[in-house]
Amino acid sequence: MTRPPSSTLIRLAHAYGVATEFWDWHGLERQVSADSIKAVLTALGVETDFASQERLEEALAQHEEAPWRRTLPASVIAREGWTPWVHVHVADGAQVRLRIDLEDGSRRWATQIDRWVQPRTIDGQAIGEATFELPGDLPAGWHELTAEHDGPALHEGTQRATLIVTPQHLPLPSAVAQGRVTGLMAQLYQVRSAQSWGVGDFGDLATLARWGAEDLDAGFVLINPIHAAQPSGRMEPSPYLPTTRRFANPLYLRVSDVPELAGLDPDAAALIDRLGQRAQALNAQDRIDRDAAWSLKREALEIIHDAGLTGERAQALAAYAEREADGLRDFATWCALVDRFGSEAQQWPEGLDGPHAPAVAAFRRKNASLVDFHVWLQWQVEQQLAAVQEQARAAGMPLGIVHDLAVGVHPTGADAWGLADVLASGVSVGAPPDQFNQRGQDWSQPPWRPDRLAELGYAPFRDMVRSVLRDSGGLRADHIIGLFRLWWIPEGMDPSQGTYVHYDHEALLGILVLEAARAGAIVVGEDLGVVPPHARDYLLERGLLGTSILWFEWSGDQPKAPEDYRELCLTSVTTHDLPPTAGYLGLTHVDVREALGLLTRSVHQERAAEEAAVEKVRHALVGADLLDRTVDLNAPDGIAEMTLALHRVLARTPSRLIAASVADLVGDRRAVNQPGTSDEYPNWRVPLSGPDAAVVSLEDAMAAPLAAPLMRALREG
Repeated sequence: MTRPPSSTLIRLAHAYGVATEFWDWHGLERQVSADSIKAVLTALGVETDFASQERLEEALAQHEEAPWRRTLPASVIAREGWTPWVHVHVADGAQVRLRIDLEDGSRRWATQIDRWVQPRTIDGQAIGEATFELPGDLPAGWHELTAEHDGPALHEGTQRATLIVTPQHLPLPSAVAQGRVTGLMAQLYQVRSAQSWGVGDFGDLATLARWGAEDLDAGFVLINPIHAAQPSGRMEPSPYLPTTRRFANPLYLRVSDVPELAGLDPDAAALIDRLGQRAQALNAQDRIDRDAAWSLKREALEIIHDAGLTGERAQALAAYAEREADGLRDFATWCALVDRFGSEAQQWPEGLDGPHAPAVAAFRRKNASLVDFHVWLQWQVEQQLAAVQEQARAAGMPLGIVHDLAVGVHPTGADAWGLADVLASGVSVGAPPDQFNQRGQDWSQPPWRPDRLAELGYAPFRDMVRSVLRDSGGLRADHIIGLFRLWWIPEGMDPSQGTYVHYDHEALLGILVLEAARAGAIVVGEDLGVVPPHARDYLLERGLLGTSILWFEWSGDQPKAPEDYRELCLTSVTTHDLPPTAGYLGLTHVDVREALGLLTRSVHQERAAEEAAVEKVRHALVGADLLDRTVDLNAPDGIAEMTLALHRVLARTPSRLIAASVADLVGDRRAVNQPGTSDEYPNWRVPLSGPDAAVVSLEDAMAAPLAAPLMRALREG
């Protein structure tokens, strides 16, 4: 039996944004155990004796006094047009001014407000509070506040604060503002052409985008996260468990598109050709073998890299490295460390436990060429991605490539090493029990610490968002509700024993709006599952689109009418957490969950419930004249007709973005992912396949008989 928290512990938890109760997906209120709350508070850096009521009261007092122990708050968040107050703490009686240094180099001053606050004695020193009002005409951007005062410093470094001014609303790109845009969704690693080296690459993405634009009238291609994975050894197959979200996976590079390939000597070129032939043989396999593909591709890229750069190309690389600065250097260093010592950091030599350690600097000097190689790889990725977006736009796509932002990072990856001071330890991110997985999910990712993000002026979050948005038409933020609150699971506990930790969504979503506005991009928030009250209204207010999946759209016990779908939304029939439409209609997800022991009720009950849901949807389609009542779902033609009808539904919704999965274009039945599993199911390793489970190439997909009719159904209904 779990112990309920005391009233004092509840107060302390709320002070740090830790939930002590929550509403589950059945609409029932659940209390969080005292043990879970204590573990989460510890992960947030709260040091106290949780068994002592006196120590809990002391911890509360310390939290309340914390703002008085620094001159300025670490970060100040405002929107354009706002005139927020900033509280400045100085020695009582000291004179103080508040300077605003704008990112364009200009300077402003805040206005002091005639507001008296009783001084406090902190650590034996009388501290006063002055209040300043910021001007309402500050431009959106990243600015700095500095408190100039004639008194003694409180704590070193607290006289400056990051000021982030964000747009009120993210404007929609003109194509979306003026009407609807249809698009494609693809798992890029699945989209393999004859030129692929075992894994779909940026060249394949360019081909997909051109075909989508020219033949299918698609306005965008949404792809899986392409964040970086391990540089050597076993590569994590899940694109949602990257080593970092700021940099990308060079696995997706097309070797033949690297300009320096053309200048290689004949022997080197012949070796790369042989490597390519071996890699292309992987295209026929029924499992995506990232490790084999990357081993061959990396060898080829190393040959090209070692040939060197000259002239403008060398200058361009140097400019890229200078722009990305320490973040790129640290990531490339981590990659080199993994190359030398393996991915298990606990097995590394001593003294390599962070980017600023003296031993790391020595390693970097000794292995400069290897570090440079990983810098070069990221430069090549950026160049190829920019070329893909340019080709997509040139082909007629108003948005082009839309990228996916994962929720978090691998617990032993580059960010866990380089940003350890910003990530919480002893906990992981996941989800409470919901319709995706009725036992809850543990994604094994360390969460951001909200307090440390604020202390660093949200720079790690900004750099990550800015990188993902570069050369893209949009961003899908997976589990965007995590920018409001994240489900933290204490180490050693079941996913159901976690609790929510709240974040400053005004800051995080404001930064997302700011950087997307600067990139001219659209932002789609995946807001499925358990959603806190008013979150969707807030997203709408800030100009961020939501997500609708047809199978989850119900009004009571009946399918929601298409006209009742949300307008500012990306709507599709399926998602990567469900089987493709043909598989869903065949209830393959029930078969998988039964085989893996993931059901919380009997398979007969589960199958009956799913069959009933599919039948209700079929009945609604017939009633709306979207499907002939004689269609037999047990026949292949019947599945195809039902798939077309489901996409006709999307055409009748008011949603500004609607999309079809490439998997549906070819009649694929196999899910790419079963939430809540890792190696129990071949997650993220299933190739694009036809109804008969035979591997389908990009060339085959472009000739699929269902492709054009399905996209026409999506556009025209």
